[in-house]
Amino acid sequence: MIAKRVDTDHDLQELVETFFRSTFSTDNPIITEAVKRMLAAGGKRLRPRVTLLAAAACGGDPLDHLHLAAYMELIHVATLIHDDVVDNAQTRRGVNATAVDYGNRVSVLAGDYLFAWIFKNVTATYPAPIPHVLSATLADICDGEVLQLRATGKLELSRDAYVEIARKKTASLFAASARCGAVVGGGSPAAEEALREYGEHFGVAFQMKDDLLDMTADERSLGKPVGNDLTERKVTIPLIEALSSADGRFQTEVRRFYDGTANDAIGAIVAGIDRHGGLRGTRAQIAAFVARAKQALEPLPEGAAKNELLDLADALLVQ
Repeated sequence: MIAKRVDTDHDLQELVETFFRSTFSTDNPIITEAVKRMLAAGGKRLRPRVTLLAAAACGGDPLDHLHLAAYMELIHVATLIHDDVVDNAQTRRGVNATAVDYGNRVSVLAGDYLFAWIFKNVTATYPAPIPHVLSATLADICDGEVLQLRATGKLELSRDAYVEIARKKTASLFAASARCGAVVGGGSPAAEEALREYGEHFGVAFQMKDDLLDMTADERSLGKPVGNDLTERKVTIPLIEALSSADGRFQTEVRRFYDGTANDAIGAIVAGIDRHGGLRGTRAQIAAFVARAKQALEPLPEGAAKNELLDLADALLVQ
């Protein structure tokens, strides 16, 4: 297997953006408009980028697989539309959540339609195992969302249980993006597994960083309200890390905040999480999963695509 050199004359993210602007359309104008508005709001496009880089790392030409890469992003968009309904979110990527402008009913149907539209195209275009990988991934995402809902307010949630939720609801799509890229790129079974493992560890680190930024970023850069996870009584990795070493007083403060019997401001809870090592511990956990992601790529041949995948993992590190 010879890794294909990534064409430096083409920025993969811009290729994906151009593809969406010029090609994406469904048979339903309302859904097309809603999805295009979400796409226009921005996003890192990491999932399609991972797909194209995985294909290149296995000897394929990323320009041949823009459709598959786009489907990965559209699966993500459909999950966001559903998430915003479930979470009653008001903003997403700095603009109104889809449900704010279209209502919950249309939003749920738009997400459902988009999933169906994607899988209609995938099954018509790609042979096994790609349709199976994506259908299994969608099941994992839904399972992860249910697990997260059931964990709401459960301050006893363990780190391992959190990682399992993150693996399903977030990392599974990164793993599928990398694995499917390897398949269409002509990768060997060993390369396919290496890239799947990379995507899974990358995805867990990505979710941890997202949870960290929820407590440390400003609203403009985050694209949604800061401290939203605390407002929704989600139990995320910074809180888990803090509670693992916190004194009884802080544990009581958190418990009162989560059961609604305290009027503590979110800022005070975040300060307590920081004081008890939650932010520092999260950074350490991110670094550990980034290291695992990079180690997974060791069997792949050296090349520009592999280097870019390594750089994407390093970009998740937080000082």
